[in-house]
Amino acid sequence: MKKAIYSLVFAVMTTLALAGCSSNSSDDSTVRIGLIAELTGQIPVVGASCKNGALLAVKEINDAGGIELNGKKYKIDLIIEDSASKPEQAASAAQKLIAQDNVVAIVGPNSSGNAIPASEIAEASKVVLITPWSTNPKTTLDATTGLPKKYVFRACFTDIFEGQVLGKFAGSNLMVAKAAALYDRAADVLKSQTELFNKSFEENGGKVVDVETYSTGDKDFTAQFTKIKSSQPDIIFLPSYYTDVPLQVQQAHQLGITVPFLGSDAWSTEELIKMCGSDCEGFYFCNHYSAGSPNPLTKKFVEAYSVQYKATPDDVAALTYDSFGLLKEAIVKAGKTDREAIREALSAIRDFAGVTGNMRFTPGSGDPAKSAVIMQIKNGKFVWIADINP
Repeated sequence: MKKAIYSLVFAVMTTLALAGCSSNSSDDSTVRIGLIAELTGQIPVVGASCKNGALLAVKEINDAGGIELNGKKYKIDLIIEDSASKPEQAASAAQKLIAQDNVVAIVGPNSSGNAIPASEIAEASKVVLITPWSTNPKTTLDATTGLPKKYVFRACFTDIFEGQVLGKFAGSNLMVAKAAALYDRAADVLKSQTELFNKSFEENGGKVVDVETYSTGDKDFTAQFTKIKSSQPDIIFLPSYYTDVPLQVQQAHQLGITVPFLGSDAWSTEELIKMCGSDCEGFYFCNHYSAGSPNPLTKKFVEAYSVQYKATPDDVAALTYDSFGLLKEAIVKAGKTDREAIREALSAIRDFAGVTGNMRFTPGSGDPAKSAVIMQIKNGKFVWIADINP
């Protein structure tokens, strides 16, 4: 896959060189922004939420007249691409948006497996990319130097902070002493979340008694849960995507496992409740925001989203909405629709008040410092339990 992505990077740079690297839209009254979402594939609910959050943000901006630059207003022309939850397709989508559609910036993809290859294309092409939901630290870091990428940003916290939050919450709040974990070994982000949870849990006085893995697409987890049961944990860390959690929890219960499960932000869509039902009742997970927050910005967003889509927005929708808010502020500060000027303006933003909370960016980093939220599945709903500050 890496060879394919590097070939795409070369292709993008060649195409841009031949095109003269122009970043202006063919229509000088619009500003083109690309969106890459997982509309099909493994996590389509995530893609749908991302698309909805983007469309709402763009609608509000355009209905208000657009983005004003030097006395002239520009409407956003949103160009949407599907990554299909495939790394190579995410990279191809980034290539198309940059080289053919001539966008000034990209929002998405969301899952780290898609965001990382797309970010490589964006970085090599010197085009801003903001991922709403990718928590893997590698997304914003240069794979060769380990230094921060210049053109890649995120609206969410990272796995490092999430792992610290979950490990501390399990030990200090839930007061459990022994934990086991199960994760998809093919998903780097889930592996990273598990390693960081384990480290934080043990730093807070707990003991990790067993760690099991599975492969993407597996349907039988009996062997793993049999081993986990024999280790007698007080809690099981399960950073699986919402599509895998119901079957896994049901099989654990069939084996007589009664201890609670603790999830990551991969649980964050309410589709989980529909699929898991009472099997997930009482479980906790880490999230990027709560739709029930008293924050006036959050309340306004939730109301607008609910009117538009007849549904409560999840964290992906909210983070996507914030990504467009960040990008709009950067374009206004830049004063023009120039790719490099937008990057410079975005990198100069230090504080941003969003619907998912306040973000603080340090110079040279595309990763915001922001709060995490602990949620509980209670009476068939996601219920806020606590805000955890960095």
